[in-house]
Amino acid sequence: MQLNTKEYSYPNRSHFPARVNENYPAPHPLSIDWLLDETPDEEFVLKRSGYNIRLVDTPRQRIRAGMLIERMYSWRGYHTDTAAAAMPGNINQLTLEASSEHQIFGTLTLGMDSEEGLLADELYAREINSFRGKGKKVCELSKLAIDSEYSSKEMLASLFHLAYIFGRNIHKATDLFIEVNPRHAGFYKRMLGLRQIGEERTCRRVQAPAVLMHLELGYVDTQIASLAGSYKSGERSLYPYFFSRHEEAGLARRLQWHNN
Repeated sequence: MQLNTKEYSYPNRSHFPARVNENYPAPHPLSIDWLLDETPDEEFVLKRSGYNIRLVDTPRQRIRAGMLIERMYSWRGYHTDTAAAAMPGNINQLTLEASSEHQIFGTLTLGMDSEEGLLADELYAREINSFRGKGKKVCELSKLAIDSEYSSKEMLASLFHLAYIFGRNIHKATDLFIEVNPRHAGFYKRMLGLRQIGEERTCRRVQAPAVLMHLELGYVDTQIASLAGSYKSGERSLYPYFFSRHEEAGLARRLQWHNN
């Protein structure tokens, strides 16, 4: 993810990053009381100043998220179709949506490994199987689309951290993978610490280049412990914008409540 205007993911893979709007309001501390409320909000997992995040779990919400993916993808000049972008429900996936009262402007999907495998297995089964063979529990990020007009590091960090909570805390994943356009591998390395482990190949679905990147979730554990909540102007990494461990525990309960 190089921070570049309206560079977004393919409908089935997270290839393109979005520009972060540095003029977006600074993060506002979460309300711990709200996070630990015994009667969670029925619509949103997280409420922040300027945006809310919720699970995409209805056909209408999936269509909205799919339309955002298609719009961002089409802006790059690539072909897609609404039906493919609409992301049918899958019990092994968690899709998040960032939105305001009137508009959706961000989405990503965290997919857990299953009998169907991961999307990335199409190109990188050998690389991912090497982790499975060591007893690792793998997952992948995909379908990332952000409208750059509303993007901020805080919002990106919120989406990524919620996906991490779902994969790591709830499903005990150990390793995460993501297919990205080679031009944006540097962004993922700088912002989240991913490293490239798969050579460049052509994604048949979109006829565009991709590389496989990997992130050990134990590394994320240590980054959250040392950096969460320490953001300051000009921060390059997303980890200082992550939630504290206390906030994370409340959000895990909310995700479980919403996902049941």
